[in-house]
Amino acid sequence: MAIKSETAIVLPRIDIRLMEVTVIGDSPLIVHAWSQKAKLQMLDKQMKRAVGAKEAKDPVADFEASLYRLDDGGHGFPSVAFKTAAVTAITSVGGLTKVAARQAFHIIGEDVDVVGAFDGTRARQNLVRLVSGEPSMREDLVRVGMGTADLRYRGEFSEWAARLLVRFNANVLSEAQILNILNVAGFAVGIGEWRPERDGQHGMFHVATESDLARLGGAA
Repeated sequence: MAIKSETAIVLPRIDIRLMEVTVIGDSPLIVHAWSQKAKLQMLDKQMKRAVGAKEAKDPVADFEASLYRLDDGGHGFPSVAFKTAAVTAITSVGGLTKVAARQAFHIIGEDVDVVGAFDGTRARQNLVRLVSGEPSMREDLVRVGMGTADLRYRGEFSEWAARLLVRFNANVLSEAQILNILNVAGFAVGIGEWRPERDGQHGMFHVATESDLARLGGAA
């Protein structure tokens, strides 16, 4: 009877590291969180509920609902937006694919609970804290379905920064590559509404220089 030999399986070590990267906004950031009202309207339509008369527009309420709030009342922005921008920017950086980059790093922020449209439901959202002053309310004329015009009221941060905690596999990406990818992402892709990726100029950023960090530390 033949005896089967057993071969040990050796798994390559994953070299997981953390690094903090500060990014500085180069153009105003326009935020547009999903409002509770919009989610309820979507759910009503999907559940085929009777819809009453359209509510009067409340610009101040729309502005407040557009903001991403942290548990202590501070302002944030979805951490996944920074990662998505970086992964999109990979096409401009040689030697890496989007798939490899998507699997090689994560951007970690602060978890907050968001109330769902259906009674009793919640969703966990991860936000990067914004270093900024209070947002201003901006008014924009936008085109919606079938070319209909509408006025939208959203928050805008004219000057902003963010400290990104990056968790990455050093076997795939180096610190220098991450900094390069984020720099390209801030210039070519951006975050938020009307960013370069969507033919706009908002939400652009760059990796902070030493002078940026000194200035930011002084402002804090």
